Amino acid sequence: MKNTLHHIQISEFKTETGFTSDFDLTYQLIGLPLHVAPIVMISHALTGNSEVAGDQGWWSGIVGKGKLIDTHKYSVISFDIPGNGYDKKPVNLINNYRDFKPRDIAKIFGLGLEAIGIAKLHSVIGPSLGGGIAWEMSVLFPDLMTHLVVLGSDWKTSDWIIAHNLTQEQILNNSSRPLHDARLMAMLFYRTALSFKERFNRSINEELGIFNAESWLLHHGNRIEERFDLEAYQLMNYLLTHIDITRGRGDFKEVAKSIKAKITQVVIDTDIFFVPQENIDTAKMLDEIGVGNELKEIKSIYGHDGFLIEFDQLNELLKDVFNT
Repeated sequence: MKNTLHHIQISEFKTETGFTSDFDLTYQLIGLPLHVAPIVMISHALTGNSEVAGDQGWWSGIVGKGKLIDTHKYSVISFDIPGNGYDKKPVNLINNYRDFKPRDIAKIFGLGLEAIGIAKLHSVIGPSLGGGIAWEMSVLFPDLMTHLVVLGSDWKTSDWIIAHNLTQEQILNNSSRPLHDARLMAMLFYRTALSFKERFNRSINEELGIFNAESWLLHHGNRIEERFDLEAYQLMNYLLTHIDITRGRGDFKEVAKSIKAKITQVVIDTDIFFVPQENIDTAKMLDEIGVGNELKEIKSIYGHDGFLIEFDQLNELLKDVFNT
């Protein structure tokens, strides 16, 4: 059964570029009722949404009854990034995507929590883009969360990802099949050469007469066209380009000193998108300024998408955080 999509009206929100608009912030609640149990907030990745559990939940491997984020122990809230298209209302898509930064989204999420009376969270957890927004929330609202948990993510977008996202933007703005073609290119960064070899080994799709590696990629291109909107992809790609908790604030050590949450970074050893060395450097700086943190590693052939696949490892690596 599909979870209920709730709505919060955010009036006259002004982005950092000066753009002002009203927003219909959508979210889902699962698990125990609010205010009777610790609350976990999940911040979704680029093509994700607020549906984190159940048959269609993109993180159902770790969210649900008896799982890592146990819905019999926790209240779980997940917001949709405004403009992600999950509500299927074209009027809520955002065309002026350059008017939005992850900090704006973090502020909107903070207003959403305030509107439903949530002043304290057990944790904010997010992969990839969702992790970048979670980092922003830890600085904007230092008393909000006890734990900050980020997976395949960092407090800033690396030059490598900036270059990747420029290429994505060019495809999205110029291709005759922008969603399809951008997704083909992105999937090569989300997975690894080894995972392709293990899965396909140069095998042929006899029905289509092409390599299975090709048919798999084309399938992902077709699927994104079916379930996503061009405006949403452009916005999410732009947000991913601009993760940076230090912008306008000072250097990282100075900014990170304000974070009160215990920080857990989870890297994937084969990630060629958010490469682990960036997180290793982050952990070293956090240690130097005395901010509580841990760095944990998923070992996987799947690269960046390991946070969507290696659920057994995630259950083990994060059990100390969520064994409340």
